Amino acid sequence: MHTEYMTPIIRQLRDQQVRFAPREKKLEQVNRAERLLNEIDPSRVYSYEYLCYRITDYRPDAPTATMPGAQVRHDLRLFVEDVSDSADISPEEAGEPVHTMEDLSQMFNVSLKTIQRWRDQGLVSRRFLFGGRKRVGFLRSSVDRFVARNKDKVERGERFSQLTDAERDSIIERARRLAQAGGCPSEVARRIAKHMGRSFETVRYTIKQFDEKNPTLAVFPLHTGPLSVETREKIYQQFRRGASVDALAKKYCRTRTSIYRVINEMRAHRILQLPLSFVPNEIFSQRSAEKEIMAPLPGSSESSRKSRAPSGLPSYLASLYEVPLLTREQEYHLFRQFNFLKYKAARLREGLIPAEARTSVMDEIESLYNQAIEIKNRLVQANLRLVISIAKRHVSGSDDFFGLVSDGNMSLIRAVEKFDYSRGNKFSTYASWAIMKNFARTIPEEFRVRDRFRTSQEAMFSLREDDRSDHLEQERAQSQREQQISRILSCLDDRERQIIVSRFGLNHSHEPQTLKEVGAELGITKERVRQLEARGLDKLREAARTQQIDPPG
Repeated sequence: MHTEYMTPIIRQLRDQQVRFAPREKKLEQVNRAERLLNEIDPSRVYSYEYLCYRITDYRPDAPTATMPGAQVRHDLRLFVEDVSDSADISPEEAGEPVHTMEDLSQMFNVSLKTIQRWRDQGLVSRRFLFGGRKRVGFLRSSVDRFVARNKDKVERGERFSQLTDAERDSIIERARRLAQAGGCPSEVARRIAKHMGRSFETVRYTIKQFDEKNPTLAVFPLHTGPLSVETREKIYQQFRRGASVDALAKKYCRTRTSIYRVINEMRAHRILQLPLSFVPNEIFSQRSAEKEIMAPLPGSSESSRKSRAPSGLPSYLASLYEVPLLTREQEYHLFRQFNFLKYKAARLREGLIPAEARTSVMDEIESLYNQAIEIKNRLVQANLRLVISIAKRHVSGSDDFFGLVSDGNMSLIRAVEKFDYSRGNKFSTYASWAIMKNFARTIPEEFRVRDRFRTSQEAMFSLREDDRSDHLEQERAQSQREQQISRILSCLDDRERQIIVSRFGLNHSHEPQTLKEVGAELGITKERVRQLEARGLDKLREAARTQQIDPPG
């Protein structure tokens, strides 16, 4: 094999990557170079700018040079081998089977010299660490591509000349009997190889080539083509639910390698569907900024104090008030971290090709995404009480409070995704606007014109829902109700009036208060407040009857 580069500029690119590129970047560029190699037309001329961009994802500043496709193919094969050599890759990291020169010699029953000749003719090789020793290796996918594109070359090799017609016929006949008995391709090839003293790959390729040339007489007609999308999805879902690779290989009559390939491919498709949209920021592209962005959450300068939950809330809603609020600095830090993690995951995903996806890259993307989700959940939990506060202000007799809370939670989650922390606004301001905007779409029509004077008419009069659509009429009716309530409140003494106003939020500038809160203001127990409240409501009902005040119909 010719080991000298034909184009100095590609050799120079090799030197730069070997010396300066990080290991993960080297692995990525090796894969990109091999994909490019498979697209090169020897009869065309290519610019270095195009080749460099395809391999490294950046365009050179130097003047563009051109070179013939034949030279490019030769030098790209050397580039793949040299850069992989510098990355110190073990066969286990390849994500698919790796064959040595000796493996291919036995697989195709050809000499090592023939394998070397195939390398000159386009068989891509890499260098791997086999037990601490660097050796040439070939990815299974690279071998399959070479065989698919060079069937004539392979058939002219000694592989088939060393198998007599009688041996090939015997392999096919035995394979057909075992297949009819329910054997899977890998199991059948293994049993025949052991019986005939041939390599597993020799028998497998013999059966495979026979099936391709004789589709109507194929030994495994159902297994010559690729698996359907539905079948691959089933395999992946069963694997995620705990099915072993061996069990799946047996169930679907496939090799363990093909099952692993399906799992990796479907996992990559799933990663391509992850919601990784982020709010961009120019600081994300600065390498020096990552340490600051991913630093621990800054501490609060204020004394942490749990907020008191309003009375009447179920325990699971009241527990939200035990989550401490975030300071402005903590909020900024978490939102920046949240978007930066999704930025990094999205950049990694840009080069993800399902059929060639590496496990290490997918692990990193999923790890970044899971970290982002944890931060998102933390931001949501710290602001859930905001939803309850807004829902309480919007709820009315015909509204479902818990339905409003559920809708508000969805608005809050969307607000976390869309909030641009870099503008300097508080998240609670942005989220409140988003939640109330959603409520405006979901609350019934008659409640869009909000009362300027909130009353407790439901508690006192059990009012029916006003289904009139005339807004002016509603305003006049509301004004009348306010005057009536103000008139009947005058029948209460000062303390009773204060309790009723505070308990039912009749003063629009304050939220309704609990028995304990009212008692603290008046210097009495909450039980005494309850008694006075009950007495005051009795007086109001009597006053309403005396003054012939009826609920609006």
